[in-house]
Amino acid sequence: MTPINAIIISEQKDTLIILKKFEEENFMIIKIIADATSITDGINIIKLTKPDVIFLDITVKDDTFFEMLEQLDFCIPKLIFISDQEHFALKAFKYNAIDFILKPIDFNTIILAVYKAIKRIGMERSYQNQKINDINILNSFNQTNEYLAVSSLDKVELINMSEIIYCKADGKYTYFILLNGKKILSTRNLGEYSKILDNNYFFRIHHSYIINLRHIVNISKKDGYFCEFSNGTVLPVAKRRQDDFNKFIKLKE
Repeated sequence: MTPINAIIISEQKDTLIILKKFEEENFMIIKIIADATSITDGINIIKLTKPDVIFLDITVKDDTFFEMLEQLDFCIPKLIFISDQEHFALKAFKYNAIDFILKPIDFNTIILAVYKAIKRIGMERSYQNQKINDINILNSFNQTNEYLAVSSLDKVELINMSEIIYCKADGKYTYFILLNGKKILSTRNLGEYSKILDNNYFFRIHHSYIINLRHIVNISKKDGYFCEFSNGTVLPVAKRRQDDFNKFIKLKE
């Protein structure tokens, strides 16, 4: 079982100590990857680390924090509220918290909350896997290789491959940058798309990028290989991929 990644947002040192002690004894199910003492720092950490779970033990004065969560372009982390005020439970569940832990904190209440989060995450991942299977079926019927079925956070989108400028890895996710300026986030990783995209036009120039040959407007070979695209983006070709890239675009030295 892969442990879920969690962050802590709390001004209380006692909360931090208890949760980290819990992590030490339950490292098989949870990993605390960061902590913050303010909402502002917490927001920055959330965007940077993309956690599965947030332990929130801090006074939230308005709805800005929760509005930020709704606008994330990756799966919204599961919230576990912690407070010594029982009436805060109403606010917690208003914002779809997985659980509410009333202080004093004990390991039994933490583990119940964590397992609720694990169960919800497992259900969502199962749903995503079903979506991926559906997409594989759609792609298998796509005999012309003109369209690609992409699983985004809340829907499956059909993208015309000719409209894709490049794909960018973002951890376990993939961004599709399109000709019309639109950016679509897929829940599949870049490696999976390297096997699906039409290999007559798409090439993985870097660990983080797959590019569409049709949208390259210039290739610079000064101080390395760099591809410039129709939208003005410039991307590097990894040194170890340059020979294969030359063959792909049929260049002669």
